[in-house]
Order: sequence, then structure tokens, then C-alpha cells
Amino acid sequence: MREEHLAHMVRNKATQYGGKAALRAKSGGQWKDISYESLGEQVRAAAKALLEMGVKEGEMVGIFSQNRPEWTIADYGILSVRAVSVPIYATNTARQAEYIVNDAEVRIILVGGAEQYKKIRSFFDGSPYLKKIIVFDDGVKLDGKEHSVYFRDFIEEGRVSEKDAELEKRLEEASVDDLATLIYTSGTTGEPKGVILHHSNIYHSFIAHDERLDVSDRDVSMCFLPLTHVFERVWSYFALGNGMTIAYCDDTTKIVEYLQGVKPTVMCAVPRFYEKIYSAVFEKLETAPPKKKKLFLWAVKTGEEVYKRKKEKKSIPPFLRLKHRIAEALVLKKIQGVVGGRIRFFPCAGAPLSQKIEEFFHSAGIRITYGYGLTETTATVTCHENYHFRPGTVGKPIKGVEVKIAPSGEILVRGENVMKGYYKKPAATAEVFEDGWFKTGDVGVLEDGYLTITDRIKDLMKTSGGKYIAPQYIETTIGNDHFIEQINVIGDQRKFVSALIVPSFDALEEYARSQNIPFSSREELVKHPAVVEFYQKRIDEQQKELAEYEKVKRFTLLDHPFTQDSGEMTPTMKLKRKVIAEKYRDLIDAMYDKD
Repeated sequence: MREEHLAHMVRNKATQYGGKAALRAKSGGQWKDISYESLGEQVRAAAKALLEMGVKEGEMVGIFSQNRPEWTIADYGILSVRAVSVPIYATNTARQAEYIVNDAEVRIILVGGAEQYKKIRSFFDGSPYLKKIIVFDDGVKLDGKEHSVYFRDFIEEGRVSEKDAELEKRLEEASVDDLATLIYTSGTTGEPKGVILHHSNIYHSFIAHDERLDVSDRDVSMCFLPLTHVFERVWSYFALGNGMTIAYCDDTTKIVEYLQGVKPTVMCAVPRFYEKIYSAVFEKLETAPPKKKKLFLWAVKTGEEVYKRKKEKKSIPPFLRLKHRIAEALVLKKIQGVVGGRIRFFPCAGAPLSQKIEEFFHSAGIRITYGYGLTETTATVTCHENYHFRPGTVGKPIKGVEVKIAPSGEILVRGENVMKGYYKKPAATAEVFEDGWFKTGDVGVLEDGYLTITDRIKDLMKTSGGKYIAPQYIETTIGNDHFIEQINVIGDQRKFVSALIVPSFDALEEYARSQNIPFSSREELVKHPAVVEFYQKRIDEQQKELAEYEKVKRFTLLDHPFTQDSGEMTPTMKLKRKVIAEKYRDLIDAMYDKD
């Protein structure tokens, strides 16, 4: 029986699983576990400490940190006093954090390390709301005990607190209708909006995932995406609700190392994760001896035959089974080893995923459960089923969720997973609802129950010739190439489609050296005629299936990536097209001034 309130869930699981590992994190070079029993005890201490600080029911409490066990403990502590968690991306700027703190009227905030502490301190004194900072990392130097405290001391205060009766009363009154969290959207256009999610939204999401996904308390989940992101957040609730062990990745640059150490069985990831692995594999293949390349392609082809039969519940002929064992032993197990060797499936969402890349992973024996959702829909709207799924689509709607396509092509969603609205923004809330249906802002096609995403409505472009183009589709198609790290398509009110392209510099520099192309800097490298010609040929090959009006006619290679720090990307790694268009206006205009 599913608990309707997350505070009840964590308490029950602590009792049910006792000494079993709940959370796992790296400390001093070693992986260390926190048991379910210890998790429950620390959550209770955190809750009582919040009561000592006078936290009221429905009060907003901020969390501004990278992934770590303390994030989860604090989150459940907040929920246990029927307060509301307000997460902030660890990479947000001080200005972005200040906006959220002020909008949500946050009085108490928990921060990760020195970087987040410094950002909060930069506006703390001028904040009309902030009164207390609780710091997870006890190596951070605190500059004022009257307003700052270490998390370890915060927990100890809760342990000796006599607020047990008050906490029990709060828990007894906890309701599925309680507000659980306020998650601020990234804001690709305009200011962020606080998405209101109740415990009921999360509860109904659990019920749907119980039916769709095959998980158990034997699973180990790697917490890789930011916990601020609705995808990782709700998945982590689901993982603990099923008795899994959650291992934390606090440094995404070390994810491959962490995967090798933890060997998880499940892990949420966005398409960029798979694109990078795919690029690394094919970059090595590019320079491999012909025999090795031939063996690799044979093994993947064999894996493809097997996976396609399995997904349709067809038997594997004896000879194909034998071939597959050989393919696994010689090639496929090595690819699986990159992600730890034990992955049963990867929940994946957040951006377009190339069908070519998706099918490569399936063929390698790594199942991707690709889906679609938004913060406003408590993450999942659709995802692949275990069988009969269709690569290239984002699967079928989960239980209790209805999807339809508006005459404009916009995807509309209805269900108990859909938010009630945006915090303090009634006009914005009214704008995204129509006759009880949530307007996602995405364009798609629904065929035989399978949903395919085309693009974002706001991203759709119309050339000066009157042709509509979907930039994400073009970017995904061309971005398949492992020599391309990032691509931003341009074409709105232009004569043709162009693009700004960031090369995969590791692959490009190796290629340049192999071809004796001289360069002393990346700026010099991207301007070399041989490099430009090389990319032109690769782009032409990737886009040969596109319509003529969709094809990139001209491009410019950049010597640096688009980044969040430069304001060109959101914390969820989505391109801010308006910012890029303005910042690179001269380069873009130059591509059209050549006529």
C-alpha cells in the first residue's frame, strides 16, 4: 500500500528496511552507507531542529546544494514538519538564487559548500526574508554564528530537542493535499516560475510508475542529475519508496568513475549523457584497425537483431543466441562496462534523443526507458513500456494521464500529476490551462497511442520563404556526429537555415594531428579551411534525409562552448536561443551577408 504523504513514507521505510543501505556517498575516497534506520533518525532530528527554529506549516525552506545525502535528509525533514522544499540549482548565480529566495519568501536556507554559501551571503544582509543559513559542508568557514550553522550542529540540536509531541501532531495532520515543493523552472524565456506540486501529485506519479516500471528493493540507483530537477527528485522519492539504495554523484565530471565504483542497476539521465558515450565510442572506432571496426559493427548488428526480437516478445533462434554470446564476450560487455556493467534500464527524458543513438544502446544491451514530461506534470507524462516500445517516440501515457494534440499541434495533458498552478502567478497559470487541459508548449504527434515530440512551440521557426522548421529536430539529426559537441540552429525570418556549431575538441584535435593540420589554438583550428571543409562533408552526410528547406546551408564553428556561466544555457542544459542570437548577432549576420 502506497503512503500518500512523503513524510509517512520515509518513516515507514526506515522501520521496514532497518539496517539496509538507503544512501551511499563517497567520503575520504571510500563509499560509505547510511542505513534506512539512520536515515529515519536523521530526518526526525532535522524535523525537530526546524521546529526549534519556528518553521510553520506551509513555510518555504530553501535547499541550495549539489547532490549529497544531506540534501535528501533535509528535504524529508522539511516535509516532515509539513513545510515546503524550495530547491535551487547549485550552479545558479547569486542573482538567480536571490530571485527565488525573495519570490518564495524563504527564511531558512540549507546550502552545500563554500560556493553556495558565498552566493547567499552576498545578498543575505539585504534580504527582507532570510534569517538563517544551514551549511552541509563543515569545511566552509562561517562568518557569523548568529545567522549561520553547520548541518551537523543543526542535527544535534534536533536530537536533543523535546519537540517530539509537536512533530507527532504535525505528522498526524499530514495530508495528501499538503504542498510538497516549489520547483522553479529554468526560464529559457523570461523570469523563472515556481511550479506548485502537492504530495498528491507525487503519489499519483508513484501509482503510475509502479505499473509501468519493473523495479525492486534490490536495485541501486545512481543520483546523477541535480536533485533540483523534477526528474531526479521524483525518481529519488520513488527509489526510496521501493527500498532501493541511492548512491550520490556530487561531481558530474567523475560520473564514469562513480559508475565503475557503484555499479548501479538504474540511473536517470538526459540525452546528453548518452550522446557523450556514443561520441567517445565512435571517436575510438574512427581510428581503429579495419578488422576491429568490422568486428564492432558486426557485434552491434547482432545485438540489434536480438533486442528487436526481445522487445516484441519473440524467441531467439539458437544460432542467433550463439552469435549474441560471442558478440557480448568480444564487444558488447565492454560497452556495458562503461556504465558499470549492471544497468537494467536507464530512465531518460529532458531533451530530444536521436533514434540512432537510442537504438545503438539497446543493441549494446543497455535499455533506455525514454520518456517525456515537465516540471508542471511531476515529471513523467509518457515513457516506453517493457515491450513493444517504439524507438523514436517517447512512449505511451502512464496510468491516469491523458494526452491529446490540439489543432495547433500542441501537446495537451490532463491528470492528477498535473500541477495546480504557478506560485503567485495567476495570469501565467490561466494562460497554460484550457478547459482543464495543461498546455505543454511542446509540439507533437500521437499515433497508435505513441507520442512523438517535434519541438517547442516557442522554438519553431519560419523562414522568410514561409517554411516552418523545428530546430531541435535538425539539431538532434546533425548532432549525431561525434565531432559535434553543441549546435544552435538559426532560421527564423531568414532566407535559409544556418547554425553555430561547437566542435568536440578532443576528437577534432586528434583528427587535425592525424591529418597534419597545423594549429596553435582552438581559434586558429576552427578557422582552418581543411577543418571547415571536413565539417561541411560531415554535416551534409548527417542531414541528407532532411527536407531541402531544413538543411543547414551555412555554419560557423565556435572556439568555445555555450555555457550556463555565460548565460547561454539553463541549469538543465537547454539553449537560451534569444541570448545566443543577440550575443552572436555579428557572426550570424555574416553568414547571411555572403550573398
